[in-house]
Amino acid sequence: VQLVESGGGLVQAGGSLRLSCAASGSTFSINAMGWYRQAPGKQRELVAAITSGGGSTNYADSVKGRFTISRDNAKNTMYLQMNSLKPEDTAVYYCNAAGYGSSWRVEYWGQGTQVTVSS
Repeated sequence: VQLVESGGGLVQAGGSLRLSCAASGSTFSINAMGWYRQAPGKQRELVAAITSGGGSTNYADSVKGRFTISRDNAKNTMYLQMNSLKPEDTAVYYCNAAGYGSSWRVEYWGQGTQVTVSS
C-alpha cells in the first residue's frame, strides 16, 4: 500500500485547510486509516482515525470540534478537514493505514505534509 498526502501549507490562525491522503496498491487489506502529526521536538501523536466503512471515528481531545476526518472508498482517499486552526496545530501531518487480523497487524505511512499556522 502506498500513501500520498497533499493539502498542507501555511495558513493564518483561524483559517482552514483540507488534507488528502490517496491510497494505492493493496487497499483491500486496509481496515482503518488515520492522521498523525509530529511537531518539532515532540512525539508523533494521533489526530484522528476512521474505520474502513467510515462508520466510526476517533479524535484527539485537542482537535475535537475543529477537525473532521472522512474517507471516500470509491476514490481510495481519506481527508482531514481542519477548521479554526491554531498555531499549536503546526506540525508535519502523516497519513496512516492499518491492516490487521486476529494475530497480525501491518501499518503503512505516507511521507508527511507540513502544516504551518501563523499567529
